[in-house]
Amino acid sequence: MGRRLLALALAAGLLAHGADRARAAWDRWIDATELPALTVPVGTEVLARDGTLLRAFPVGNGLWRLAPPQSGVDPRFLSMLVGWEDRRFYSHDGVDRRAILRAAWQTLRHGRVVSGASTLSMQTARLLERGPTGDWRAKLRQARVALALERRLGKERILDLYLRLAPYGGNTEGVRAASLMWFGKEPRRLTPAESALLVALPQAPESRRPDLPAARPAALAARNRVIDRAQALGILDAEAAATARAAPLPDRRRAFPARAALLADRLRRENPGAPRIETTIDARLQAAAERLAARAVAGQAAQVSAAILLADHRSGEILAEVGAAQFADNASSGFVDMTRALRSPGSTLKPLVYALGMDEGLIHPETLIEDRPAAFGRWQPQNFDNRFRGTVTVRQALVESLNIPVVRLAEALGPARITASLRQAGMALSQQGDQPGLAVVLGGAGVSLRDLVQGYGALARGGRALRLHDRPGAGAEAAAAPVFGRAAAWQVAHVLAGIAPPGGRAAGRVAYKTGTSYGHRDALAVGFDGGFVAGVWMGRPDGTPVPGAFGGEYAAPVLFDLFDALGPRAVPLPPPPPSALTVPNAALPRPLRRFAPRGALQAPGPGQRPPEALSVQFPPDGAVVELSGPALTVRARGGTPPYSWLLNGAPVAVGQPLPVAELPAEPGFSALAVIDAEGRSARAGFRALPPAE
Repeated sequence: MGRRLLALALAAGLLAHGADRARAAWDRWIDATELPALTVPVGTEVLARDGTLLRAFPVGNGLWRLAPPQSGVDPRFLSMLVGWEDRRFYSHDGVDRRAILRAAWQTLRHGRVVSGASTLSMQTARLLERGPTGDWRAKLRQARVALALERRLGKERILDLYLRLAPYGGNTEGVRAASLMWFGKEPRRLTPAESALLVALPQAPESRRPDLPAARPAALAARNRVIDRAQALGILDAEAAATARAAPLPDRRRAFPARAALLADRLRRENPGAPRIETTIDARLQAAAERLAARAVAGQAAQVSAAILLADHRSGEILAEVGAAQFADNASSGFVDMTRALRSPGSTLKPLVYALGMDEGLIHPETLIEDRPAAFGRWQPQNFDNRFRGTVTVRQALVESLNIPVVRLAEALGPARITASLRQAGMALSQQGDQPGLAVVLGGAGVSLRDLVQGYGALARGGRALRLHDRPGAGAEAAAAPVFGRAAAWQVAHVLAGIAPPGGRAAGRVAYKTGTSYGHRDALAVGFDGGFVAGVWMGRPDGTPVPGAFGGEYAAPVLFDLFDALGPRAVPLPPPPPSALTVPNAALPRPLRRFAPRGALQAPGPGQRPPEALSVQFPPDGAVVELSGPALTVRARGGTPPYSWLLNGAPVAVGQPLPVAELPAEPGFSALAVIDAEGRSARAGFRALPPAE
C-alpha cells in the first residue's frame, strides 16, 4: 500500500513538474512574440474651444483615420460590439478556448463553418499586421500576437487599437471616422441603429456599404442581426430594438468637417505630426461667420471673396476666422487666406490717427478743423466725392470720412510718429520707400485684416495694445503697452458709435468704420463693442477692381450681422472715463477750439522777438520719475501763457498763467502734453515709480 501511494505521489510530482515546465515554455513563447508596430498613425484634427471638430486631415496615404474622441464612445456601442464579436472579451486571455471548441463542433456537425472563434484581441492583431483572415497559419499567428497583446497592453488599450483600425469601407478606418462619415456626428452620440451598423460593417466593409445600392440589403440584414443579439443580451429592450430596426440606413458618405479651413491648414503646417490641435475658435460663431461670408459673395461678380475675423478684445482670443468665402473654389483663389494678406486699409486708419491727435492734445471731437483745398508738397488730396465742407468739427470729419482734415492732422503729428504708433498697436504696415508719407493715413500702405482688427482692439481696450491669438493660453502676457490714453480711445469710439449703421439699425451699439481702397479693390468694415472686435474684407484676392464695391455697402452689413450673431453675449460700449472731456466747442480750452498745426506761430509785431519754442522741461521725454506723493510737479519752457496740461489725453490743468503745474500722478507709464495760448504743443512720455518706503 505504501509503495503504491509513493508511486502515485511521484507520478503526480512529475506531472506537476512537467506542467510547470510546459507553462514556463508557453510563457517564454508568448513573451518572445515579436509584436507589430503599435503606433497607429491618425490624421490631424483641429478642434474648437469646446472640443468640437473643426477640420480633420487624412493620414499620409489618403486614409481617413482619427483617434477615438477624448469624450469617449457611446457605451451602448461598446456593449453591442463586445456582445456581437466577443462576449467573453473581458475574461479571456486573448484566445477564447470555449469559442474554439464551439466553432470546431459546429463545423464537424454541419460540414461548414457556422461561427468563428476570433476574439477582438485576435482581430486587433490581424488589423495591426494587415494579415489574411482565413488561413490557419495566419490564425495561429494572430492567436499568439493576441496573447502577447493581452499581457503587454491590457484590455482597454487593445479596444482602443481596434476602434482606430476597424475597416468601414473605402478609405475609412476607425469608429470615429466612420461615425463622422456615415452619420455626421461624434460616436458618443450614436443611436442604437447607428451603433448596430458600425458593429456590423467591419466584418464585410465593402459588401455591406450602405451607400452602394447593391450592398444595402446585406447592410440592413447585418445591422438587424446585431440589433437582435443586443435585445437577446438585454442591451436593448423590445421597444428600443423595434425603433432601431425601423430606422433608415444612411445612403451617402458625408464630407468630413472643414470649419475654419485655412486657419486649420496653417496650424497643421505649424505643428507637423500633432494629432490634436486645440484652438480658441467658438464653433457656433465660426459656423455663423462662414454662412455670412458665403451669403455675402452669393450673386456678386465673379471671383469676389470675403474674409471675416472676430475676437474677444478682453482676452485677445480669436473666436471666428474665415480666410475665404469658399476655400475649395480655385476660381476665387479660395486657397488664399485673406485675413493675413496685405491690402490697402482705405479710410480705416483714420480713427487711429485722430486718437493719436487727441492724445497729443492737438484736437478734441469738437475742435474745428478746415476741410478746404490744400497742398502738401506736390500732393493735393481730394475728398472721396470731390467736395469740400469748409470749417467742420473733428467729429464731423471722422463721421463723414473727410480726407483733408486727417491729412492736416497727420502732417502735424508726422508720418513717422503715426507709423510707429500703429506698429505699437500691432499693425505691421507695408509701404514703398524707406520713409513713410502722409498718404499712409488714406490707405497708402498695406496691412492685413488681422492686424487691422488688432489695431482697433487697442481702441476698444482704452488705448492698450492687443495681441490676437488662436491657441489656448497663447495670450498670457504682461500688461499691454499703452498706444494712446483712455480718454482719447473713448472719444474716438464714441464718435464711431454715432455713425449710422447699415440697414436702419440703431446706432450706439457698435463703434465702427468703413474703408474703400483706391479703384474699389478692397471694401472693409472694422468695429467693436464692449467685449468683441471684428473686421470684414470683401474684394478679389488677385487685387483686380470690383466696380461699385464700397465698404459701407458691401462689408458693413456683414459686420453688423456678425455682431447680431453674438446674441446675448454682446457687451455694451463702456461709459466715458473720468478723464474724458465731454463739452461743446465753446467750453473747450482755447487752444482746443480750433486746430492749429504744431509749431504754427503768429508773425511777431515790429520790434518783437518771436517766442521761444514750447517744450516740456520736466519730466524730460523717456524719464523714469520716483513719486513723492499723489502729485507731480511739471514744468514747461517757452511758448505763450496761459498753459493747459493734458495727462494721457485728458485735461488736468487748464489756463495756468505760469509754465509750472502740480498734476495728479500714479505709478506707470504716462503721456504728458502741454498747449500754450497760440495752440502750440509739446509732449513727453515718462514712467512713474511708486514712492520709496
